[in-house]
Order: sequence, then structure tokens, then C-alpha cells
Amino acid sequence: MSVKPHEIVERALELSRADGCVVIANETSTANLRWAGNALTTNGVTRGRTLTVVATVDGAEGTASGVVSRSAVTAEELEPLVRAAEAAARDAGPAEDAQPLVGPGAAAPASPGFTDSPAETSSEVFAAFAPALGEAFARARAGGRELYGFANHEVVSSYLGTSSGLRLRHDQPSGTLELNAKSPDMTRSAWAGRATRDFADVDPAAIDAELARRLRWAERKVDLPAGRYETLLPPTAVADLLIYQFWSSAARDAAEGRTVFSKPGGGTRVGDTLSDLPLTLRSDPREPGLEAAPFVIAHSSGDDASVFDNGLPLPATDWIRDGVLKHLVTTRHTAELTGLPLAPGIDNLILDGGGTRSLEEMAASTERGLLLTCLWYIREVDPATLLLTGLTRDGVYLVEGGEVVGEVNNFRFNESPVSLLSRATEAGRTEPTLPREWGDYFTRAAMPALRIPDFNMSSVSKGV
Repeated sequence: MSVKPHEIVERALELSRADGCVVIANETSTANLRWAGNALTTNGVTRGRTLTVVATVDGAEGTASGVVSRSAVTAEELEPLVRAAEAAARDAGPAEDAQPLVGPGAAAPASPGFTDSPAETSSEVFAAFAPALGEAFARARAGGRELYGFANHEVVSSYLGTSSGLRLRHDQPSGTLELNAKSPDMTRSAWAGRATRDFADVDPAAIDAELARRLRWAERKVDLPAGRYETLLPPTAVADLLIYQFWSSAARDAAEGRTVFSKPGGGTRVGDTLSDLPLTLRSDPREPGLEAAPFVIAHSSGDDASVFDNGLPLPATDWIRDGVLKHLVTTRHTAELTGLPLAPGIDNLILDGGGTRSLEEMAASTERGLLLTCLWYIREVDPATLLLTGLTRDGVYLVEGGEVVGEVNNFRFNESPVSLLSRATEAGRTEPTLPREWGDYFTRAAMPALRIPDFNMSSVSKGV
């Protein structure tokens, strides 16, 4: 990898014989720690490069595009990669999403660090975290519990160059921590996760204390049948549900009558009230602590992204404002197709309902209900209603008279996040959270806890 990323981007553009060319170089650097039974087991640092070339070819019937991505591309492999993208474009029919490539006048100014070396992480990112984790191991051992988990830090430097003159760069740090505490006989388990940019804000002692409390709650077991229960969804569960909703909010699919955001009789539900609470669901690439790429980086085309849009600036966008659906995800092509405003997807998601209470404070005012830890194995059942099914995991607790009185069995649930927003009666304080189910793909989220008066636990789940 002696050739710098910006040099390989420039060389690929020089080699291009197509009418248009987009080159994206992603340089990835990772560091990780693993532990089990209150002891570190492995650690490692890796680096990698992925290069994507988009070739566009003009023809009598329209512009075609070809996309080829490869890992660990050397200087010798560059020309064959460019030629493969051009061949793919010539073999393809006209691209439905074809648009003029974004030029410097329509995009952000050239990134000042475009010619600099990629950002890197190293084991130093854990310099303060690792000793604190060791102290947590000692406390857990003394308290009769075992800690298992994984910490990962990744920095991706993306270099975007186009034949229309764009030279853009974005460095994206992403850190995740997943920590499980188990009783020595493995009959009780509790989970906590954190998302971070640099691990400076992660406190293993506080997380271990939280898990110890949950293991104590689980000392008393209560069996409950399936049914509808008042339920407190913690921020991580809210994030998992709303990320799936966000992924399902392409404007074209809605306009063509295929999703929960389709209006009966035609059109979309933009402008409809989805919640009586003043809920605002938004994305902002400049959100403090959740910063994401401020321009489109698209490695492929679909109804929610277009390779022709690479480099488009990304403004802050309200998807739902004060309970009203304001935007669906559009590319330049689907915005024209649907008549909706241009609103490309952004790599973070924030829900704010104006609440100030913590999850613990919400539980203290609950007469009888369930307190969840997290959800997993979430799958779509019906796209027309966005009905999802999944399982609870690592602790479902019964709250009575404002106190947690024990752990209940796990459940399978059947719910639509859109329906949940319409039925929620309280939103707590918005805080950064790690989605348990989608944390491999989407880590930049801030959510409140939500109180749902009648969450549908459709069946009892055994052995989870």
C-alpha cells in the first residue's frame, strides 16, 4: 500500500476512457480487543483498501453505468479494474437513474486534506479504556459474575474523485463496545452496548455496575404469558426499530404503493401525522458526536442511492417533524420521479421527543409493565405495514409499583415501528446509543426510551 489513496484515485481517472468516471478509495484501519471470563483473550490491528470504479458511457438511448469494486488493489491491478468497469457499462442498458455527474459547483469545495495520508487507529485508542476494563474484571470477579465482550475501533478514510472535477475526502471513526455479564452458572445474562468515536467517553466501571444491578434483578424469575403489555423500550431497541424504518423509507417504493409510507389511492404519506407526541426524527452529518459524511458516497445504485449522486452535499434533514412525516429518502432521479424534495440518505439518525426523563425515571413511574434490555433477530413480515418480528434478549424485567421485581421469560414480538410511534405515550431523554441488531452496519444513533402502552409480545420464546 505504498501508493497513497489520492494517487490511486487520480491514476484511475487518468486511465478512464469512459464518458464519465467516479472513483472511491476506502482506506480502513481497525483495532480490537476481546475478552471472556474476566480476562482479555485476543487483540489485533488491521488495515485494508477497497477501490470502487464507476464508469458511465453515453449512448443513443441514454447513459449506462458499470460499477466494479475490489479489495487490496495494487498499482498493477488498477488498469484492469478500470477496464472492467467500462466493460460492465458497455454491456449494461441505459441506467434509469442517469444524471449528470456532480460538478464542483454543485458540491462541497475540494477537501483540504485530499492529498494527505489516510487516518489510522491503533491499540493506543484503548490506552485508558483497557486498564479501566481490567479493574472492571477484578470487581466482577469479586462480585461473582463473569464479563464477556468485544471492543472495536475503526477509521475509514474515503477519497472521492470524479471526471467532473470533484476531489472530496471524509474520515469516519466508529467505535463499538458490547459487554455481557453472566452468572457463574450461566443462567443469568445481561447486556450493555456503547457507540463511541474514540473510547474516551466509555466508562467500564459504570457499565459493569449497570450489569451487576440487572443480574441481581434476574435472581427472581417470573413466568408471563404472551400478550400486550405496557413496555419501556430502551434507546437501543428504539434505534433498531427506527433504523429499519429509515431503511424502508425510499420515496419511490412508497410512491409505487409498496410500503407503509404509501398513501391509499396513490402517492405517499408525506404530510401525514404519524404521532401525537412531538417526535422529530432527523439526520445531520454535523451532529456533535455523531458526525457522518457530509456528502453522498454511493458504491452502488438502488431506489435509495445513486452512483450518479456521488459528491452531492448532505444538509440536515427532518424525516419526521413534530410527529408529521416530512421527507422520504430520494436520489436526484427519484425526486424527479415522485415530485418530492431531494433528500439523500445520511449515516446517522436522531429521535427527539422533548422528554427529559431517564429510563430509570420512566420505570419509577410505571405501575405495572415490562422493561426491555434489547431486541435481536429482527425480520420483516409485511412491508405494507412494516410489521417486524424479533426476539427479546438478555433481560426482560417486570416493573410493579415503580420497582423492578424480577426477570421474566423472553418473548417473540410482532410490531411495526410506524405503529409504535403512533401509540407511544411518552418519550424520554434522547441519548447516544448502540443498536444491538444493526450495530455492524449503523452505529451513529441517538434515541430516547419510549413508553408503549400495549406492546405486542406475540409468543413466549424458550431457551433464548
